[in-house]
Amino acid sequence: MWLEDYHCDGLRMDAIAFIRNVNGEEDPGADLPDGWTLMRWVNEEIRQRQPWKITIAEDLRSNPGITGSVEAGGQGFSAQWDASFIYPVHDVLTAAEDADRNIEALAGAINTSYNNDVFQRVIYTESHDEVANGKSRLPEEIVPGDVENYFAKKRMVLGASLVFTAPGIPMLFQGQEFLAPGSFNDTEPLQWDWAEAHSGLTQLYRDLIALRRNLHGTTPGLHGQGCQVFHVNNTDKVLAFARWEDALENATIIIANFANQAHQGYAIGLPAPVAGRYASTPTGRATTATFRTSPALAPRLRLATTTVSPSTAASTWALTPYWCCRGYN
Repeated sequence: MWLEDYHCDGLRMDAIAFIRNVNGEEDPGADLPDGWTLMRWVNEEIRQRQPWKITIAEDLRSNPGITGSVEAGGQGFSAQWDASFIYPVHDVLTAAEDADRNIEALAGAINTSYNNDVFQRVIYTESHDEVANGKSRLPEEIVPGDVENYFAKKRMVLGASLVFTAPGIPMLFQGQEFLAPGSFNDTEPLQWDWAEAHSGLTQLYRDLIALRRNLHGTTPGLHGQGCQVFHVNNTDKVLAFARWEDALENATIIIANFANQAHQGYAIGLPAPVAGRYASTPTGRATTATFRTSPALAPRLRLATTTVSPSTAASTWALTPYWCCRGYN
């Protein structure tokens, strides 16, 4: 009915771990085979009647069988909410001290895929579960009681930059794009005046969406299956990875600084096939203390450039605190 009569684009199934297992865990002794078969049957029915519709599982057990094909015994979901992304990313962003940010765990969160398909997972930093049930929205978790705090905003935007550049299907939670405070309660309406008060931040999210969709023709790598985390510095808290669609030499490069420490001329060795002249699109240009006046990203696409040596594929970058940029050849 929802798909055919109301023309919904797809369905999200809630808490299906408890449909397939008594305890909702990876415990074979408590498995419910009929529950697994039920989910597979639902997906088969949809695939036969409307194969262009998407089905998403909230399972959160990182089981590749959830999005595995029904022919191979999987449940056949198009994608699943990815616990292996949200939890390490949330920990890195909310840690009070830079020394406690685990960049190696973050690298694992970026590299995860299911059944060799990076788009079989949904990635996010906020959901109705993550910002309720005794928990708060991300900036509130970073600096409780002061979401307008500079560091709350900077690290929240850093998380958003990862969501839109890491492999996966990005998801936003209502109000996240204009710094909605506190916790989520489905009996309380959104404070829409915050959207006007934080119009620069809302524009920044539009910019990130444009990059993710390659609307300016400069970031096709964010559409691709290719992903390689090639720089992990757990001392300085810097991480870099490449995304590509067709070939690594055409990759989009993402560099992120997860510390309250600036670096001038930070050296990064790029993957061997990557060489040429790069232009960066830094979120740091838009992450002012107030986020009130952020122009569209398109005019800034070539503000910062760096030259990459073809022989060594080495590059240097100026990194500001809690900063992320995208580079393209």
